Amino acid sequence: MALNDHATLVIGSGNYLTAPLGTDMPADLLAPVSPWDNVGHTSLEDIFSISSEGGEATVIGSLQNKSLRTKYSARTETMTFTLQQFDVAGLKLYYGSNAPTLPDGSVGVPVDPTPTTAAFLVVFVDGENHFAFYAPKAEIYRADDVSFGDTESLAGLPIGVKPMAYGANNWTYAITPLGSVAATGATAGKPGTFTPAGAVIPNDLADLALITASPATAWTTGQYVALGDGTNAYWDGDSWAAGIAA
Repeated sequence: MALNDHATLVIGSGNYLTAPLGTDMPADLLAPVSPWDNVGHTSLEDIFSISSEGGEATVIGSLQNKSLRTKYSARTETMTFTLQQFDVAGLKLYYGSNAPTLPDGSVGVPVDPTPTTAAFLVVFVDGENHFAFYAPKAEIYRADDVSFGDTESLAGLPIGVKPMAYGANNWTYAITPLGSVAATGATAGKPGTFTPAGAVIPNDLADLALITASPATAWTTGQYVALGDGTNAYWDGDSWAAGIAA
């Protein structure tokens, strides 16, 4: 692995956002638009952590080889951060989406709480770099008990976020890499390649809008580029089209 100075991270600021279940990651992570909604102020000290359960290894063997393979159990991960807004929305994230708003405006703590199920996004900013975690489906609920320890710092609500597989996805959450270069061109092939070398592969057909095709004439039979979502595309001489050139 080559040294990449641009792939290091020092968090300068960040935001935590939710959106309706299945909402796509915003095109501009630094300026997410509706339906993404900021959860509010969060802790400067307890910024973010990820813990996991499961993943235990079991060694499977045969009569001839006692250590033939290793099998791992499913792993569940929980992201945690500390919310510092005690408004109705914040209290519902902590106590449950079914926490009732009572006639006097207070929030009731439900007997049988229901986690908030939503898309979740956290974006950290480091100068010109930005780094994100995105889950199209997550259960959001309290991560720990509340404790008010002193009179000199902001109190907080420990929030836990459990990413879950959404639809047919074989992944629970995505992470945006640092130090990557956006693709600017695509060269025909079977499959073709994106340029410059090492560039991030466009995710879908819409992401090819600003990609320059090479050659600029219609690609020949069997030529295409593979996209991040598993589909293919080719240049028809005028625009990008789905599939493989026929």
